[in-house]
Amino acid sequence: MTHPGDFGRRITHHRTKLNLTLEEVADRADMSAGCVQRLEDHLGAPDRGTVTRLAKALETTEEALLGGGYERYQVHDGAIVFRTAHGGPMGQDLRTGVEGVEIEIGFQVDRIDEARREGWSVLVQGPAHHVPDDEAATVSGADVTPWAGGDRHLYIRIAPHQITGRRIHGL
Repeated sequence: MTHPGDFGRRITHHRTKLNLTLEEVADRADMSAGCVQRLEDHLGAPDRGTVTRLAKALETTEEALLGGGYERYQVHDGAIVFRTAHGGPMGQDLRTGVEGVEIEIGFQVDRIDEARREGWSVLVQGPAHHVPDDEAATVSGADVTPWAGGDRHLYIRIAPHQITGRRIHGL
């Protein structure tokens, strides 16, 4: 789900990351500096052609500017699935060595639109398990891409036992 209220913040983020001025971005995107400034300062996203030119100018993707991109988790067969590294803390913590022991964890997802002063938060609690190798091929179809780089091929599944959440509204 995209959140256009953050579009201007994303332009600013990518522009400052590349150490570019408004004028340099405008020149690269074939638009005026005033137009780039308006896009940084106001809610909403422009037409697709403008997004494409800005993404190229800012050396990023259209998805990244629009707030999409990688899916860090997925709901697959009623469970939340995400990837982590073999031998990492999460993988090790779930290997108790004791038959029948379930480790309950909390998994929280938030989305905040600071420009609109609104957002939401969801907390899922339940037992977490390694996805067995014989099921990994099925789960890999969930197309989960971890935000952290590196070799992260260990799938973790959380069976939701309790789900709570709230919506935050601007003043």
